[in-house]
Amino acid sequence: MAARKKSEEPSINIDEVLTDEELKAVANESEPAERKAKPEDGPRTVVVAEDEAVNRMDLVAMLEDNGYEVVGQAANGEEAVELTRKYRPDVVCMDVKMPRMDGITAAGIICDENIAPVVMLTAFSQTDLVKKATGAGAMAYVTKPYEESKLLPTLEVAMGRFAEINDLLDSVERSERKLKETTDQLKETEEKLKKAEDTLEERKLVDRAKGLLMDKADFSEQGAFRWIQKTSMDQRIPKKRLAQAIIAKYGDPKPSDSSER
Repeated sequence: MAARKKSEEPSINIDEVLTDEELKAVANESEPAERKAKPEDGPRTVVVAEDEAVNRMDLVAMLEDNGYEVVGQAANGEEAVELTRKYRPDVVCMDVKMPRMDGITAAGIICDENIAPVVMLTAFSQTDLVKKATGAGAMAYVTKPYEESKLLPTLEVAMGRFAEINDLLDSVERSERKLKETTDQLKETEEKLKKAEDTLEERKLVDRAKGLLMDKADFSEQGAFRWIQKTSMDQRIPKKRLAQAIIAKYGDPKPSDSSER
């Protein structure tokens, strides 16, 4: 019988190797990450805060008809803050005048916590409140009655500005972290340099003290070093200080001594 070529595959029914359930499991595990659903691929999420029920229903319907997902509806500022904290939407539509907590105060809390961009909903006569709202951190405003041609672009602008600001904040934070890391590295390098300088100075002093012991006390080079090392350990005296004491005693005579001679 002729030998089977290496390229031939054995004739086996795949159902005998893996069940349908097992094949599905393998297919799910091997699915590329880019094909899996991502949160950013879904619809934009919105929290709507409007105390007038009819206006709120109209606004919600307009948003949903244009592909937005309204994840929370609030009738006052307190509810708006709670829902925004809970759902962390892409944007918040906030009426200015509401009971319990007005929209400007609620917008200030949301913006201070940097949860989501806020678009204020105002009447034509509320221009003075618009300034207060922007001062509280609102990204944009829309005047009533709501129109798609005004509302939808404003929402996109607000979300875009919010993203740009957060990108800038992230960049600043990264720069600050990098600066701190660089400062810490510089400090560590300076400490290492100082330690190296101290070590070099100690080595020079020990070498000089060792030479004096060899000259004055008839030590061998190895014996002089061992004496310094052992004495330093036994007496708990740093080798640098011990070497300085040896140099002070056996080193070059002071000028006054030489003049007396």
